[in-house]
Amino acid sequence: MTSLTLSDLGWSAFHAARAAGEPGLPARVSLVARDRLEALAEIGPVTLTLPGKQSTGEFAVGDWLLFEPENHRVLNLLERKTLLHRRAAGTASRDQLIAANVDTLGIVTSCNHDFNVARLERYLALASAAGCLPLVVITKADEAEDPDAYRHRAEALSPLVAAVTLDARDPEQIARLHPWCDRGQTLALLGSSGVGKTTISNGLTGRHDGTQDIRTDDSKGRHTTTARALWRTAAGGWLIDTPGMRELQLTDAAEGIDSVFADLSELAARCRFSDCGHDSEPGCAIRAEIDAGRLDPARLARWRKLQREDARNSETIAEARARSRGFGKMVRSVMEEKRRWRGD
Repeated sequence: MTSLTLSDLGWSAFHAARAAGEPGLPARVSLVARDRLEALAEIGPVTLTLPGKQSTGEFAVGDWLLFEPENHRVLNLLERKTLLHRRAAGTASRDQLIAANVDTLGIVTSCNHDFNVARLERYLALASAAGCLPLVVITKADEAEDPDAYRHRAEALSPLVAAVTLDARDPEQIARLHPWCDRGQTLALLGSSGVGKTTISNGLTGRHDGTQDIRTDDSKGRHTTTARALWRTAAGGWLIDTPGMRELQLTDAAEGIDSVFADLSELAARCRFSDCGHDSEPGCAIRAEIDAGRLDPARLARWRKLQREDARNSETIAEARARSRGFGKMVRSVMEEKRRWRGD
């Protein structure tokens, strides 16, 4: 890679203000490994180590940090302008970082079974909560009778959404994405396996990573990308490619959810009761819209589902453990009562 300036790497006045007066050289994280960070700096690519017991899990691809040039040790992680994160898979209450300092989140789906309104709303809430612009990229347009119908459905989800349909194998159509990843701009790609993220990534960066076919019965694919990484694009900006996500659990995304469902949030503010459950309460503005046929009840159900999920996932580890202990005590109490009833 030729020498790059900080501006080339995506450095902005925001990051410069956070680094003012601090020791060390700036670098941008390009890969997070278990025991080290790979980063890009004006002096070139660097491998960085962490002091003490600090974990690489505290860093995300796209992060800006300061490091000692003599021993390549990380000194300070700079405040993020944007941060994409989710609740980690499994039962543990743990946050998983996806990418940092992303300008646009490219939500990749396709003109087939993968196109799912509920999933798109979830990704849009993630983008809004992170502070990223949302771009819905709908692939396999060459296989659809009416690809514009998919685009219109995506754009109808939020006035902030830009959507494009394309054949990811066509270089001229891939070039339509250049405005979102030109010099100083960072685009991250998220979506299910098999929707064409790797093909898009190859087209934007000039790499030649392998791709895999999808199953024709349900349009599902297998993982091609196995790790998050920062790549230079042909347009001069940056791309963060990520493995396909089978599950995206939102956390700390209440404002993002309200942004995506702004129509429902505004209606809820007009309900007679501030704690309206939008079921059968008198004076419910949302229920009135449903009864009048102007609001799809399925949209209300999706809004409620994301709100419940976010509230549950956003609780602290201490709160999660306390809730688990409380549930365990309740189970033991019920079992003891049953044993007494049986005379055990």
